[in-house]
Amino acid sequence: MTERYIGLMSGTSLDGIDAVLVSMEGETLKVETALCHPWPADTAHTLHDLCTPGESEIDRMGVADNRVAREFAVATQALLAKAGLTPADIRAIGSHGQTIRHRPALGFTLQIGNAALLAALTGIDVVADFRTMDMALGGQGAPLVPAFHQALFARPGALRVVLNLGGIANISVLPGLADGGSGSGVYGFDTGPANTLLDGWYRRHHPHGGSYDAGGQWAASGQLVPALLEKLLAHPYFAAPAPKSTGREMFTLEWLDGELAGTAYAPVDVQRTLQALTCHSIARQLPALDGAPTRPELFVCGGGAHNAPLLAELAALLPGWHLASTALLGLAPDWVEGAAFAWLAQRFIQRKPGNLPAVTGASRPAVLGALYPA
Repeated sequence: MTERYIGLMSGTSLDGIDAVLVSMEGETLKVETALCHPWPADTAHTLHDLCTPGESEIDRMGVADNRVAREFAVATQALLAKAGLTPADIRAIGSHGQTIRHRPALGFTLQIGNAALLAALTGIDVVADFRTMDMALGGQGAPLVPAFHQALFARPGALRVVLNLGGIANISVLPGLADGGSGSGVYGFDTGPANTLLDGWYRRHHPHGGSYDAGGQWAASGQLVPALLEKLLAHPYFAAPAPKSTGREMFTLEWLDGELAGTAYAPVDVQRTLQALTCHSIARQLPALDGAPTRPELFVCGGGAHNAPLLAELAALLPGWHLASTALLGLAPDWVEGAAFAWLAQRFIQRKPGNLPAVTGASRPAVLGALYPA
């Protein structure tokens, strides 16, 4: 029996709400339609502020919780209109919400986007709060997408890595073991910043020039500062063993300012070096190629998949790898994470585990999420 699900995802870059409509029959998933709904400028500003500790946080969070839900509902309604469907055609929405804190070392994570209000506004059951059960079992609560990547992209006999370049970069290592099994040999983790520092530094120096360095063009016009790169790469997170996850709470502009204290680098050269930080931190944490049966494949998704200079630098650091977009595997890079949360919603409905303990460090597999009926 074919069922339709909607996945809603907004990442740490806050560059829009990805709304993805998928049909699923058994283990087969097909993206039927998708769109990116832009955040209103004032809401995006509020959310950026909430990601940094400040005053009156609980009140501001309560208001933002409802605003996020309303924007998620607008995105859902636009998606249904685009597809020519009604709420009755959708089994459930999988809503990741908007992360405003991720503190695995303290045992908590917080995503807002009032799921009860979202269900009421759309007339569709909502599955949300995917991370907290994994954390209750001692896990990091992230990344959650490797199980989805395993289900869709793994191929026996091939070492594949799926790299998501959002605000934070994360990898899913799919060893393609011949004996298969649920999550057999799969692991993954956050490698560190992808776009979060690049976007923040760009906005600081281009207050009226958009929210990010489109196509990486500003970074491409700068010069790499090797001494700064090595200083940034000395951050202890990069050498920490997995399981591990991180967020914009760790890799902040305040941290960057501290590393830049006493220097006078041109802002564009810092941007170029932040691009290198993303690439080098990823390359240094990829699995060793010793004994790989075939040339390993790195498939890229997320907003950074459109940053040609960044991808060219990463490719130069990985001469033994074949780099390509997840589009080559049948799923456009912009819609992978949204589709993942539609898939996780189906896993919840079917009472099937959605996490991989080898990835998150949880004590066991678990059904993830909570249901908010319409």
